[in-house]
Amino acid sequence: MAREPLSLPDGPDSPFVHLCQPDASKSCGACCGLYNYVDSGREALTARLRRRTALFRASVRGPGDLALFSRTVKEGEDGAKRYEVIHCCEYVGFLDEGERRVGCLLHPMQNGGRDMRDASFYGREICDGHFCPSYSYLSRAEKLALLEILDDWYLYGVCVTDIDLVKEFFRLVSEAAGEMPPPARFRDAALRDEARRFFDLKLSWPFRSEAANRFGKYSFDGSEYAVHAIDYGALGCGKSRFDRILLSLQSEFAGRGDLRAAEETLRVRIDAVVRRYRELVDRH
Repeated sequence: MAREPLSLPDGPDSPFVHLCQPDASKSCGACCGLYNYVDSGREALTARLRRRTALFRASVRGPGDLALFSRTVKEGEDGAKRYEVIHCCEYVGFLDEGERRVGCLLHPMQNGGRDMRDASFYGREICDGHFCPSYSYLSRAEKLALLEILDDWYLYGVCVTDIDLVKEFFRLVSEAAGEMPPPARFRDAALRDEARRFFDLKLSWPFRSEAANRFGKYSFDGSEYAVHAIDYGALGCGKSRFDRILLSLQSEFAGRGDLRAAEETLRVRIDAVVRRYRELVDRH
């Protein structure tokens, strides 16, 4: 089925690309601490958001109902965090019946124009004005291409906030193809599917460390965090050309053979994207 072109708030030629709520098929709630729970798997977060949304719709009629809602959510959920400094907002839920978009249940667009975000931990002004680092560090072309590729709130959220993963993917593809593929090219179903297969590794990576204190390239210890590093010396080899991607995928290797298998997986998936893009260019 054909996809409608992305609709940007300031027009299709605007340099601003809205990453939080880009379209009707996906959104991101990472800045609200959505992925900061120790159990941040898809099933756990879906169940958490579904309960909150149902409770909010059934019990909140105005600001006076929010204190009880907040208390009920906190008492009924496992609040264990990876990183204590990052607040996990209890007002994140599903914004649509199809459960395709996550976001703020206090937002005026969810409450007939009434803005109740002052009840949140950070307040309305901070919530309204905050833009994550991806807004600054991803290029316009990278943003628009990623929006064309991903149509899943969970995968989108963990990828759009992983700057290294996104930039390294497009860098390697661009270097092999000789140019950055125009974002509109990813409307081609075959090219989009190949690119999506790469980003799906964020969820299905066989060399992923299951340590509760790991999230992407970061290791957390209560209120402290550090950038994890792969000990290539212990594996008997030099630094991988895919190092940033391997870290983003939360990699842990038992030996050199695992590393080589991981590198081959990445090479194959990136090459598939490049090959399909070249086919499109040659066709036109």
